[in-house]
Amino acid sequence: MAGQPPSHDLAERLLTRSDIDIRDEERRVLAAMAAGTATSRDLNEEAEAQASFGERLSDRVAAVGGSWAFIIGFALVLFGWMLLNSGVLAKIGHAFDPYPYIFLNLMLSTLAAIQAPIIMMSQNRQAAKDRLAAQLDYETNLRAELELLRLHHKVDQLLAERAELELSELHQKVDRLIAAQGSTIERGPQAG
Repeated sequence: MAGQPPSHDLAERLLTRSDIDIRDEERRVLAAMAAGTATSRDLNEEAEAQASFGERLSDRVAAVGGSWAFIIGFALVLFGWMLLNSGVLAKIGHAFDPYPYIFLNLMLSTLAAIQAPIIMMSQNRQAAKDRLAAQLDYETNLRAELELLRLHHKVDQLLAERAELELSELHQKVDRLIAAQGSTIERGPQAG
């Protein structure tokens, strides 16, 4: 494994799969781990980088169309329209859209027909943003899990080395005791 990249070794050790069998998210995490760089990315920056002009525009339209300011403003325009056509302009005989407000209904239907798909585009973008958030969360969680596995491997390795060292020291002590016991036996009992 001397000529293989560090991410290949990490893939086999931590994911127990070869470098060929891993997904793009896992590949990014392993590459970042091998390089010692951060894995996490800002969701808002990622979403903005991927968004087209139309998607950003649909978000703005949905934000305005779904606000109390829009509802109140739109209600004022509707009541003003009705008041103007039923009261003020009707008295002087110049009402351009008298009751039952056919032109107003046409404009409201047109607005609804245009606004609904724009809001749906914004919802689709939000769903894509949620999927991106889940992907980024997965990468961060995977990185944390793999780092924990790597630390467990290191701790296990250190514990095994320490146990081996302690065992070696114990063997040396036993050998010294046996050697000391052997020299006592060779000299025989001391006459006292």
